[in-house]
Parts: sequence; structure tokens; C-alpha cells
Amino acid sequence: MNATELLHRYLDQCPLVAIIRGVTPADADAIGDAIFEGGIRIIEVPLNSPDPLTSIDRLAKRFGERMLVGAGTVLASEDVDRVRQAGARLIVSPDTNPSVISAAAAAGLVSTPGYFTPSEAFTAIRAGATALKLFPAEGATPAMLKAQLAVLPRDLPILIVGGVKPDNMRPWLDAGASGFGLGGGLYKPGQSPAETLKKARAYVAGLNA
Repeated sequence: MNATELLHRYLDQCPLVAIIRGVTPADADAIGDAIFEGGIRIIEVPLNSPDPLTSIDRLAKRFGERMLVGAGTVLASEDVDRVRQAGARLIVSPDTNPSVISAAAAAGLVSTPGYFTPSEAFTAIRAGATALKLFPAEGATPAMLKAQLAVLPRDLPILIVGGVKPDNMRPWLDAGASGFGLGGGLYKPGQSPAETLKKARAYVAGLNA
């Protein structure tokens, strides 16, 4: 299974990515369980979280093929192999860094770099991106995405990240978005598993609103 097939395997189940920035290894299992129970099948531990490789390792071992576990805020190509060894199969970045993208592609990992302009999008595509992350979406509009999709490859997934709420996803989906990354609206450090489950369910329900 190549990276594109791998990503679609989980996006087709639920087009949401849980970004659990700030999670600790001690909380990772319980938060992961809540997110899975809520219906989300892709989870990302940003590298600026406490001891992120340990959290990634715990989640990858706990969920195996049931979830796609990844690393976020990957800014350097040398981090790609470190997170791969920890069990991550997804590399997410806030920027368009060809060295990170190509390293992830070479390792057979799903690469989802951040972009904002068509120039950044095509730079990422040429480097081997599996999907693109429109970030920060607070500064964009569904109309902008629709215009970009007129020139971007039709089969390239675009994930919307930044300011996503359960009640504002429909305009993005109508414009052609493939899914969403959920940050602080889903999880904040220290948040209980019960609260995380409640929020996850609200986002899943919002997909059909």
C-alpha cells in the first residue's frame, strides 16, 4: 500500500485529523482512546509537545492498523526518520519544506505539508507531497480554496487547518476540501478524556450538518 492509498484508507473512514498538541505520554493512551471512540481515525502528535516520540510510540503500539498515527510540526528532514522509528506513518508540517517532504516520501510515509499559495502548493507537489494542508485557514476562505482547486491536481487531498469548528466545515466541504485538522478546538493540554470524547463527537456530527 502506497502513501496515497494509506491516507485514503483512514480519510475515507473519517476526514478528520486530531492534532493533540501538548499531550504528555502519561495522557496519550486515554486521549487516543477518546478520539478513537469519538470516530476519528487519524491522530497527530506535534513535535513541540512534551516527549512527543514517546507519545507517538505509545499510540502506534496501542492502535496499530486501527488508526493512522503521525507526527506534526515536523520542521527538519532529520526528524523524519526519528518519528518513523517511533511508529509514525504520517508527517505533517506547518510549512512547505521540500527536504522534509522528499524525506517523508522516500521513507514511504504520508507527507502533508502546510501551504497557503499556489506556488507553495506546487512546490510541495513536486517534492512528493501526498496531500496538502491549507494553513492557517483563518486567513483563507472557501472561495480561495475553490479557485486554487481549479489548477491543483483533482486527486490531491486538501485538508483545512486553523479555526475549524463543528459548525463551519460545510462551506469548506462544498468548496472541495477533503478533510480537516482539528487543533485547540478539539484538544488542549490537560483536557480530560471525557471532554475530548465530547468534542470529537461534535466534530464528527458537524461533517453532516
